[in-house]
Amino acid sequence: MPLTHIEHPEDTILTGDLSVLNAFTTDNNYSVKIDGSPAIVWGTHPETGKFFVGTKSVFNKRIPKVNYTVEDIERNHPDFELQSILIRCLNFLPHTDKVYQGDFIGFGGYRDYKPNAISYTLADVAEGGIVVAPHTVYAGEILKTMTPYPLREKLEYEGVTFIQPDAWVSQLGSDRDLGQMIAFARQMSTLCEFATETEARQLKQDLNAYIKDGDEVVAEEFANYNLIRLWLLVKEIKEQFMLRMRDNADYECFLGEEYISGEGYVMNSSAGTYKLVLREVFSRYNFNIIRS
Repeated sequence: MPLTHIEHPEDTILTGDLSVLNAFTTDNNYSVKIDGSPAIVWGTHPETGKFFVGTKSVFNKRIPKVNYTVEDIERNHPDFELQSILIRCLNFLPHTDKVYQGDFIGFGGYRDYKPNAISYTLADVAEGGIVVAPHTVYAGEILKTMTPYPLREKLEYEGVTFIQPDAWVSQLGSDRDLGQMIAFARQMSTLCEFATETEARQLKQDLNAYIKDGDEVVAEEFANYNLIRLWLLVKEIKEQFMLRMRDNADYECFLGEEYISGEGYVMNSSAGTYKLVLREVFSRYNFNIIRS
């Protein structure tokens, strides 16, 4: 199965799943969220034993677009820009017995890249043919049903610049304060009428509309205001938690012309996988950006 959509912590509680409250006090693995495009999947096909590259369309149920050759790429992907990217990936990515996924940042030979909404300025000119931010490794014997896992190993290969900064939680700050907020969230949850999956999808659309327009989310403007109060509290817990996050990324980030610290982080443990992003900054920008 392809890497599924990673949710914001506050969105996951709408249906009554409070696992994220455990995640904030669990020993997590952390990674820096990097805004590359497109997603690239590569490795040795577990069924054919041959090296391939592709986008997430390699996992298509009906017609998987798996590329072993340049001819495959030209047949499966009519867009010339995507063809150029995949041909370069076919020529430069390391032949490995595993299957990886990462975000394409750009071709080698530069310091400045803008693969998506965020612009990156690397510390040095990227050597080699391509720049990729790998983040996932897959396991399984059938490509369509492989299971994704966060990538922990550091990839190194001549001809490819892999961007994999480390991330961790600083001990600065009060665990007691965070614990009190989490305990209050659990108490508040007992007063909530949780949403069905269908209702939750609609609530996410409504909440995203507030964020897109730059409006403050006011719980009392929703029929299920107790649930939105809990949503706001979990969002505040996330933002307080993010103040402790640190990384050793060796690049500068810009959103438009504004210098930023980065898009955010991903945390993963037995309690789940969640993205830690300041939605009023990055989500709103992505909602409103005009893409060519």
